[in-house]
Amino acid sequence: MAEAKKDRTKWILLGLLLGILMSAMDNTIVTTAMGTIVSELGGMEQFVWVTSAYMVAVMAGTPIFGKLSDMYGRKSFFIFGIITFLLGSVLCGMATSIVQLSIFRAIQGVGGGALMPIAFTIIYDIFPVEKRGKMTGLMGAVFGTSSIFGPLLGAFITDSLGWNWVFYINVPIGLVSLLLIVLFYKESMVRASQRIDWGGAFTLVGAVVCLMFALELGGERFAWNSSVIIGLFTGFMVLFVIFLLVERKASEPIISFDMFHNRLYATSSLLALLYGSVFIVATVYIPIYVQGVYGGTATNSGLILMPMMVGSVVGSMLGGMLTSRMSYRSIMSISAVFFIAGIFALSTLHGDSARSLLTMYSIVAGFGVGFSFSVLGMAAVHPFDMQRRGAATSTNSFLRSLGMTLGITIFGILQRNLMTRGMEDAFPGMAGAAEQFGDTREALSPEKRALIPPEILQGIVDAMSSSIAHTFMWALLPAALTVLVVLAMPGDRLSSIASDKTKQGA
Repeated sequence: MAEAKKDRTKWILLGLLLGILMSAMDNTIVTTAMGTIVSELGGMEQFVWVTSAYMVAVMAGTPIFGKLSDMYGRKSFFIFGIITFLLGSVLCGMATSIVQLSIFRAIQGVGGGALMPIAFTIIYDIFPVEKRGKMTGLMGAVFGTSSIFGPLLGAFITDSLGWNWVFYINVPIGLVSLLLIVLFYKESMVRASQRIDWGGAFTLVGAVVCLMFALELGGERFAWNSSVIIGLFTGFMVLFVIFLLVERKASEPIISFDMFHNRLYATSSLLALLYGSVFIVATVYIPIYVQGVYGGTATNSGLILMPMMVGSVVGSMLGGMLTSRMSYRSIMSISAVFFIAGIFALSTLHGDSARSLLTMYSIVAGFGVGFSFSVLGMAAVHPFDMQRRGAATSTNSFLRSLGMTLGITIFGILQRNLMTRGMEDAFPGMAGAAEQFGDTREALSPEKRALIPPEILQGIVDAMSSSIAHTFMWALLPAALTVLVVLAMPGDRLSSIASDKTKQGA
């Protein structure tokens, strides 16, 4: 009987890890294919929404699905997440414009909002404390492995089959995950009676969307002092204040502010936000830099991005192993040093930087961020029992998604403005030069790149490399803040003697 349960647990774990693999791989596959997607669909000015639309949907769904899974069962909503994610993947592959692709990515994000937090919580439900360090390290390794093979697989598929297939590849992985969970996961019928904080969910997501539209459209389609932009900023402020008021009165708030009274949870959640906001910049702009500055196909960007992902896997696995020997604060101190050093090194890139330097810088940055994949999740859950574990996991995931969403939006706007300024400096006295030669998707396509006159191409390359390097320089601000937050962490470490009296059966 025990052996059968052990075998069933292995299949459940495999199904969960495949779900994590699918959703995590999707981000990195898209980043290496982005140059080709933009060159075919156009919309360089909106390409950040392909990533941010997915993240907004993930951010919205994460806390809601966390609550729903506590009320009605984790299995049903994990299955819902897989099906929705697969539907979004198929639609993304059929997109004919950057706007359509962004909308379909949002559908994917709804599924992703259920997959990641519920999978993490199920793993914590079915394994005792003494095995969680190993399981968390395994989760980090799977996340990192998906990031390693994602860029290269995405580049290979883009060059050989077309960018559409980077989305279709999710279908077989998702179907296997779905089959394993349906067949082997027999969850307990114990449920927690809770209310969904719909008011908090809608006001928070609405506030974030208003802020993102204001930042995206301001200075580009509308003047900063226009009624549209002022209205969006006003909407953000009003909705955010309402969100705070709603959360104070809600019996089951979407974000339980009393949990932040625990210093370990508060600091680990803030670190998740900061790490997410900076790391997403690297995963998006390194491939763009490779295709725009070095030239070549999406395979080039995939190969260059892979070392960073290798570094993240090593950091994640090392972080997981160290949790039983060192405090969370000590581990994250090591992480912060390498993370900041890597981002600073990336900020020194220019149009003539050697590929070997980019590879080395990427490895350092990846190694630094890798610790956060395994350590921060464990630190967030550490202070709470099973009754609050789902809330702790979903809120931590929510804040990481929020950081990634705001990071790609804010730094995307910054890079775009720096690029425009760089084009104006590169072609002084040429009326409309920025508009005529500033469509950077021309430099991202090998075929179109070959048609650009050398002197014009050099100006575009210089402007692009400078804008990306300066974007990394600005990203040092949130990266540096991680040091202060790490220093504020308590000295807690993973305990192997604790037990879960309410452990859910597998």
